[in-house]
Amino acid sequence: MPEQTPAPVPAPASVPAPVPAADSYPLGRGRVHRIGYGAMQLAGDNVFGPPRDRDEALRVLRAAVGAGVDHLDTAQYYGPGVVNELIREALHPYPAGLAIVSKVAARRDEHGAVLPFDEPHQLRQGIEENLTSLGTDRLAAVNLRLVDRTAPPGPRFDAQVAELVRAREEGLIEGVGLSNITRAHLLRALEQTDVACVQNLFNLADQSSLDVLRECTGRGIAFVPFCPLGWPRGVQNRIMSSPAVAGVAARLQATPAQVALAWLLDLAPNILLIPGTRTRAHLAENLATSTVRLDAAARAELARHFPPPTEA
Repeated sequence: MPEQTPAPVPAPASVPAPVPAADSYPLGRGRVHRIGYGAMQLAGDNVFGPPRDRDEALRVLRAAVGAGVDHLDTAQYYGPGVVNELIREALHPYPAGLAIVSKVAARRDEHGAVLPFDEPHQLRQGIEENLTSLGTDRLAAVNLRLVDRTAPPGPRFDAQVAELVRAREEGLIEGVGLSNITRAHLLRALEQTDVACVQNLFNLADQSSLDVLRECTGRGIAFVPFCPLGWPRGVQNRIMSSPAVAGVAARLQATPAQVALAWLLDLAPNILLIPGTRTRAHLAENLATSTVRLDAAARAELARHFPPPTEA
């Protein structure tokens, strides 16, 4: 069936300001703006099933790319298949320079449970399913997402990395990424190949991957924090209701979410953000983080209330 041209949608109620072109960092074989978009939330509740509002989901994707976002994060198991299909419907044919990054090593069953899908041949299947559902022949990067980051790297991990290297050599992906890893996993992978990006849980209240971030920064590897506003919900509430965050936000004329995101951008030049949202208003708020600049007083106040790990 021939590809259909997406139908035009009304202009968004809150048009995001363009992201700064100069603020970018290498990802795969190209460079991307440091504020991207994570599409996970476009699926239904618990990242399963159809979106709450399909039309708004399409508008959010088009508004993000229209504002200059050139880094989209997704996965075939979001939905499953739902988010990739939305991206294809909203944006295909994709504009030049748009980096779509996915991840493999998990799948969803019919009840929505997340299950491992991480044997080498399953990783290859996951990459091919992403390419098919997105309607593209190459991805900017694919992350090997470890189900159990406490398992030490060994021959099985080596075989998983080798499968992604083969996909890169065959032109299916431009970069090998890792997700939910320890520093030991990163160092082991680097013995086999270059790593384009690392995607780990990291935010003001959970800095347990600080050692991984520092290793990435020293080696020029993009570090992509997932759940940048906190996870689970109790951790996010702790950040958003923090008097320190609220005080900095009020002084800088920003929102608490913008302060939490700005803190990440300020922490290291190789941090790439992928905050997600279902609405254009929230998208505009996230992208406007690029205008928030933390000063020394803000850094000190946030460090006092959210200190880094002592042994990182």
